[in-house]
Amino acid sequence: MEYSHEIIRPNEDIPFKLFVFEGSDGNYIRQKHWHRSIEIFALFAGKLTFFINEQEYPLRPGEFMVVNSNEVHSIFAPEANKTIVLQIPLSTFENYYTDERFIYFSRSSRHQDEEVMKLIGDMFRTYTEKGCGYELKVQSQFYMLVYLLVTKYRQTEVSPEVVRLGKKLNRLSAITDYMKKNYSRDLSLETLAKTFGYSPTYLSRMFRKYALTNYKTYLDGIRLEHAVELLERTDQSIGEIALQCGFPNSKAFSRAFKEKYGMLPSGFRRGEGCE
Repeated sequence: MEYSHEIIRPNEDIPFKLFVFEGSDGNYIRQKHWHRSIEIFALFAGKLTFFINEQEYPLRPGEFMVVNSNEVHSIFAPEANKTIVLQIPLSTFENYYTDERFIYFSRSSRHQDEEVMKLIGDMFRTYTEKGCGYELKVQSQFYMLVYLLVTKYRQTEVSPEVVRLGKKLNRLSAITDYMKKNYSRDLSLETLAKTFGYSPTYLSRMFRKYALTNYKTYLDGIRLEHAVELLERTDQSIGEIALQCGFPNSKAFSRAFKEKYGMLPSGFRRGEGCE
């Protein structure tokens, strides 16, 4: 199974991302991925199971989970749940990095912390109600949460292996960020390797080792995500979408689309559904 790097963008009116978990209806699996941001899941009802670096962490109501920067994780929501998610830019904590320019928050299988849970619930209510001055109030609550994370959960002693893996994924994240911004351009392995100062062989090895896929498959995946959106939301021709998403022609696009989704782009547009 391949891993994917997720880019986190803050909400437009606050310096972090705050939302209801997309798996709140249950029967949901979020496949393995990683991101630079610190992520917090606060579970108020139902149950969730996290898999972080191949270790299982069940979560019950009243508990929250911290996912550290560049930790490979997946999530299973077997039933309906009420979960609030915060995604906090890593730069928020830069004054509290270790000497390795690294920060890590403890995770004793899960956390029960009434103060943190109440704060997250209050933040979400403040943000959704959007009363006068809500941006100021929600940010004051947010920085109180940051204070609690730094003073109660930050670990100053982290194993060299965790630091090393974090640095490797941080380098790969910079590369995949670039790919996601430039997917429509000619992005050969050789070109990208030169851009980041690696040999093509080394870069190819990075993808296979840390993303568990090859470079071309990862790039095609990015392009296909954008292509699906265009198929759903526009009347552009298959050929136009292919070129706009970085494929050399409609034949290459259709081949990659069928390989990933089990059908041709034309069939998807007709609403036949993916296999």
